[in-house]
Amino acid sequence: MDQPLVKLNGVNEGIEIHIKTELQGADDPNKVANSIRTLFPEFPLPEEIQGPEFGAASNHIWQADQVPIGQFLTMLHTQRILDTALDAMGRHLKGDTTVFQIARQAALASKVAFPLPGEMPLGGVIEVTLRSPNLTDWLHAATWHKGRDSVPRTIDDERAMASDGDASTWV
Repeated sequence: MDQPLVKLNGVNEGIEIHIKTELQGADDPNKVANSIRTLFPEFPLPEEIQGPEFGAASNHIWQADQVPIGQFLTMLHTQRILDTALDAMGRHLKGDTTVFQIARQAALASKVAFPLPGEMPLGGVIEVTLRSPNLTDWLHAATWHKGRDSVPRTIDDERAMASDGDASTWV
């Protein structure tokens, strides 16, 4: 009998969470707000959302700490991209901290997409920083799926996706 998945949200597991996005140029604040709220429904938005106007481009930083990331993790499970998530979330893991990005435009379509390193996707990104002494174990738990019983995975193992985004081939 399958056991129910543990519902993680980061906040209740001792993870320090920082979420940030930058609005620049012609970024539509309402679309940015929708993309953030799709992934992080409890992200506190500014009370007044001012859009860019002719001669006055957007130039704002929205950021918040300790926003639960349970909805984001649920979407990873629903979309069955847990190994990709482990690779993307662990790519910049240094000690007890990792930083990763999520494409805002994909979030508008209720999808999670991790941009390739060095690329800035159309529509901008949401940057997530996670910090905890047990972060590696937490990332493994947050992205765990039954397939890992037969094909174990760890951060930056030989099965990790290549730096150009290509899948690793393994037998």
